[in-house]
Formats: sequence, C-alpha cells, structure tokens
Amino acid sequence: MDIKALNNLQRPCYVLEEARLRANLSLISEIASKTDTEFILAFKAYALWKTFPIFKEYITSTTASSLNEARLAYEAFGSKALTYSPAYTDYEIDEISRYSSHLTFNSLTQYARFHERVKRENKDISLGLRLNPEYSEISTELYNPCAKGSRFGVLASCLSKELPSDIEGLHFHCHCESQAEEFSRTLNEIMKKFSHLFNQVKWVNFGGGHLVTRQGYNKDLLINTLKDFKKKFPHLKVIMEPGSAFAWQTGNLISHVVDIVENHQIKTAIVNVSFSCHMPDCLEMPYKPEILGAKILPSDASKEDITKKNAYRIGGNSCLAGDYMGTWVFKDELKIGDVIIFKDMLHYTTVKTNMFNGISHPMIAIEHLDGKIEILRDFDYNDYKTRMD
Repeated sequence: MDIKALNNLQRPCYVLEEARLRANLSLISEIASKTDTEFILAFKAYALWKTFPIFKEYITSTTASSLNEARLAYEAFGSKALTYSPAYTDYEIDEISRYSSHLTFNSLTQYARFHERVKRENKDISLGLRLNPEYSEISTELYNPCAKGSRFGVLASCLSKELPSDIEGLHFHCHCESQAEEFSRTLNEIMKKFSHLFNQVKWVNFGGGHLVTRQGYNKDLLINTLKDFKKKFPHLKVIMEPGSAFAWQTGNLISHVVDIVENHQIKTAIVNVSFSCHMPDCLEMPYKPEILGAKILPSDASKEDITKKNAYRIGGNSCLAGDYMGTWVFKDELKIGDVIIFKDMLHYTTVKTNMFNGISHPMIAIEHLDGKIEILRDFDYNDYKTRMD
C-alpha cells in the first residue's frame, strides 16, 4: 500500500489493492484444487465487476441472490450464476432462470410454485433446495440464518425421506466470518439430519461465511474436513460460496477530517464519509473498523481515556445522530485536512452503500501491482439524481 499516493487523494475513495486480492484468490484456488471443491464469488459481499478479469484467472463461477446479480454474473463475469433467493417473484423468475445455471429454492412452496416453469424456461438448469439444520455458532442474531424462527431453509421435520425427483442439489448456509472448526462441527450436525438425502442429489453447496483468508484460519482442518466428506460421498460436487474471504483485507476507505467538535470534553473528528452511507455494517453489526495509525479504545473505556488529548470519536457527515463510532487514540492531535484511513473496507461496503442525504459518494479505485492507482468509478450529482427518477 502506497501511503503517500493515498494521502494525495483529495476526495474520499475506496482503494482496492490488486496484490492483496490476488493473494486471497491464490489461497482460495489452492484450497479448491486440493479438495476438489468449487469456490465461487458471492456478489452480496463484493461485486466490483471491473475487477472480474482478475477473478476469472482463479475461479469460473459466481453466486447471485437476485435478478440483478444473476444478470451481472451472465453479462459481466461471462457465466451463468448459481442463484438462491429467499423468495422469487412471478415477474422476475423467468429472467432469473435464463441467467442461472443452478437455482435453489428456499421453501417447498416456492419449489411447488415455480419448478416446472423454471425448467420450461431453462431445461439445463439444476434445481436445489435450501435446508436448515437449526444449528449455527454465529453469535450475532442479525447474521444468524439458523436462529429459531428463521425464514431461511426447510427444516428436517418438514421433509419426507424422498426428495422431489427434479431436485439435484442441497444448499446450506450457517456461517458468518467463521472458522474451520465451526464448519467441522456444523457439518456433523448437517450429517445427523440430512446425510440420508445426499445419495439422492448431485451437488451440495455449503454456502458462505467461510473466512478462509483470515490470518490464523485453520486451512489444513478445512482441507481435511472436505476430503473426508468427499470420501463418503464421491459422487457429490461440493460448492462453497464465500464473499468476504475473497475481499478480506484487500483495501481501505480513504477519508479526511473536515471539522473537529467538542461536547462534554468528548472530541469528535467529523470526516467526509458516513458510517451510515458508506460503512453500514459498522452500525448494523456493529463493529469498529481499524484506523491506520490509531488505537481503538474498548467500549467500556473510562472517561479519562476517552477525553485524552489525542482521543477522538469519528463522526460521519450525515444528519443521522448515530452516524459516529469511537473512540480512537491517535499518535498526534488531529487537525482539519488530516487523512483518516479505514482499513479492510472492500467487503460488504460498496455493495451496501447508499446516498442518504445526497452525500457525495467515495470514488472506487484499484492500486495495481506496479503501484499506480486507477480510478474505476467516480460518482457525481447524476448518480444521486437518477436514483430518484
């Protein structure tokens, strides 16, 4: 990462580092090869289509959750999507079918309503059914697809011993930024409830949330777990569809201090980006992103700590009262114009951003292997206006 080049950016910008992206892709490709597993990119976490030529050097398929994502897979990635949606609509299902190589139903009612129609539209499509093992180790309920009362997937108690004859695959999604140990334990629960169905299908999709590129991830355990599964079911094609893993720690969001305000001894550095608009997971999850050159204080930090000379909340520039995070301690006192670099801001950011308040959207750029920064997308008034057309 060329800090000097980033500091020269005068406006907010997401900057993807090609070297880091390729490192992630290389690791994922290695695991896929060793386990005979297909890893595919989930657009819900990352959909910067101008970087797809890089991805296509390592993977061949993507996964979609909507008509727009399926169309993006077909038109921009060059292959039909493996598609899953919690509910397909009558006015989109035909087009989704044309853009999809695989289509997974979330419920038996959706299957009954659409499976014949989907096959008429695309005779080569492979149909799947999402199942819910009612087991997940995700601690944040907002991200737990197997929580009690979840709307995702068919429960074992609702299935007969025989699957519908045209169902060729089973889909599970039980993870979120999870480790190999969690997948191993979850797979044991899946096996207890659904292993009798595996000989009736051609493929199984273990979904996303496998953060294989995180430092310390037990890659060997994942490889051995997948190899053991393949020994038991050699006829099955195994698919995994992480999103965050591809873009994990591949780039940053560059921002600038535009004002510093103080209230009850708490100093807030207001920046020219918004947590609500440009880093929504920080408020939804919530989690505090790392800031380059600053130390995060714990949420239970003392008043003495949060009112230190170099301690600041970081405030977004929207009208939302809660558009702030904090507190960080910086090496020096902040001043207007200082660059604030939010680390690891390429997954679940650009796909979720919005233009609330009409706030200027950060540019999107890539730092190439030679260190040169290319602006992939610059946003202006027309991008805001057309959202209201």
